[in-house]
Amino acid sequence: MTETTENKDLVQEEKEVQAENVVEVEETEVKEEVKGQEAELTIEEQYEAKLAELQAKLNDEENRHLRLRADFDNIRRRNQLDREAADKYRAQSLLSDLLPVIDNFERALQVEATSEETASIVKGIEMVYRSLLEATEKEGLQIIKAEGEQFDPNVHQAVMQEQDSEKETGVVLRELQKGYMLKDRVLRPTMVSVNE
Repeated sequence: MTETTENKDLVQEEKEVQAENVVEVEETEVKEEVKGQEAELTIEEQYEAKLAELQAKLNDEENRHLRLRADFDNIRRRNQLDREAADKYRAQSLLSDLLPVIDNFERALQVEATSEETASIVKGIEMVYRSLLEATEKEGLQIIKAEGEQFDPNVHQAVMQEQDSEKETGVVLRELQKGYMLKDRVLRPTMVSVNE
């Protein structure tokens, strides 16, 4: 190679180095300018981020408050229903305990009076029985109708099956033990014999 070619190469290399230096200086200036803008935007962005964070916390607290209020309303409503049910069925335990007593009175009334003394005793038992029934009816005790009714597994308990061709299938033929309801609850289902 000649000296001129070498000089040209050196000049070319110097130009490239200078161009690289200029690019580096420009990049540095641009970076410094961007950093200055970022510093300003960062404060604004920080405030916006903080505002968004506080808004999200506020929304969470509002939702939490609404859920707690709904839970409180549900609990209050449930307690009200429980109080109403407790008031409505307050006599359930006592009436359940009285059912065997009523059964015994009914059995005693089935005895035939053979003398005047026995008739007066039966009459006294009947008076006590009626007053007991009146007191229990005031509390909401009702006798479940069975004989001649269509069998209902909700209120009847089938203990026998019989056959009567004059009646429909599934009709209660005989009542073996009375059943009772307290308002809309079954205290004791009626024991029945059902037609096949």
